[in-house]
Amino acid sequence: MPALDGMRILDMTQYEAGTSCTQALAWLGADVVKIEPPGIGDPGRYVQPSAGNAPYFIQWNSNKRSLGLDLADSRGRDLLLRMVPHYDVFVENYALGVVEKLDIGYEVMCERNPHLIYARLKGFGLDGPYATYRSFDPVAQAMGGAVSVTGEGGRQPLLPGTMTGDAGTGLQLALAISAAYIQRQRTGRGQFIEISMQEALTYFMRTAISGTGWGPTPQTRRGEGSAATMRLYPCKPFGENDYVVILCLTERMWVSLCVAMDRADLITDPRFADDALRKENGDALQEEIGAWTGNRTKYEVLTELGEAAVPCGAVQDTEELFADPHLNGRGFIHKLDHPEHGPIRLLGWAPRLSESDVPLVRAPLFGEHSAEVLAADLGLEREEIATLIGDGVVVSPADGSTK
Repeated sequence: MPALDGMRILDMTQYEAGTSCTQALAWLGADVVKIEPPGIGDPGRYVQPSAGNAPYFIQWNSNKRSLGLDLADSRGRDLLLRMVPHYDVFVENYALGVVEKLDIGYEVMCERNPHLIYARLKGFGLDGPYATYRSFDPVAQAMGGAVSVTGEGGRQPLLPGTMTGDAGTGLQLALAISAAYIQRQRTGRGQFIEISMQEALTYFMRTAISGTGWGPTPQTRRGEGSAATMRLYPCKPFGENDYVVILCLTERMWVSLCVAMDRADLITDPRFADDALRKENGDALQEEIGAWTGNRTKYEVLTELGEAAVPCGAVQDTEELFADPHLNGRGFIHKLDHPEHGPIRLLGWAPRLSESDVPLVRAPLFGEHSAEVLAADLGLEREEIATLIGDGVVVSPADGSTK
């Protein structure tokens, strides 16, 4: 049985931060109904050129159902409020003021369902000097400190390539919702949850902060690594991503690296006698190790050092990620069919629970499950649903509104 079987979620999220939260819960077995406004639905559907099913949207909305609903229409709002008693959780990450304007705040929802877990994700939280400021992933990464430590010393900072501001916040919110759901099993009470992207991002800064004496000294850029052998080394044929990362944190790892390279002489070389000296003579060490890696492909280095118990990783681009024999061998890469895109490949869900198996299901078309959800939750007849669709209160693919 799926771990969260029985949990039902009203998902009023868009783009990535909120959608990553509800998708994580869906992958654990929760029934997630995504509420999308008329017109284009979740704007994430159009992040890349698409007829409304962009790869970006598909990556973050699998295992959900879509209900197109106009909450600005009193009939649409009434439908949502009638649905609330059938659900355990409500999640939203719209700009501050949208929920208030629609009059579907915590108090209003809890009048309909006192046991509801109501979660709000905002760039800077619900109060404080920045509360009304808009935020996306790069903003959160800048304000949370990540940009300041990314790049090389003496150069301008760089934007990190991964979306820890968005998805990192979403996963922390998913954890909080799961905890509140368990707490409700004991107390019978729902609760209000708030999370700030800026604050959530600082979770990923703890290692950087730990090297600054509790904060008074700014951490330097970490592009070169914080250890003598925590660096990137070039490999043949010397393409854009033909590099490996090698990391030696202990003397045992250092010795193992030298032995694997057949360079036992480096162990007794006075320039590299300890970690401090290896760091002091980092350029010379980089040259020695780089000469060895430069005679091999990154995957040859990965194999040789992996078998020697030396922490090493090949720098894989996104194409190589989908082709990775390890990820494919473990069944992490999923192949699905999509009505618009045909065969697609999706990355899986990292946690593996022995007693919870949830198959990966493609992301929904805009309003794909509108009629299904309204009939099941509210007992609406086909004719009534058809009228709501005709009046534009409800969106369904049958009326062509997915374009």
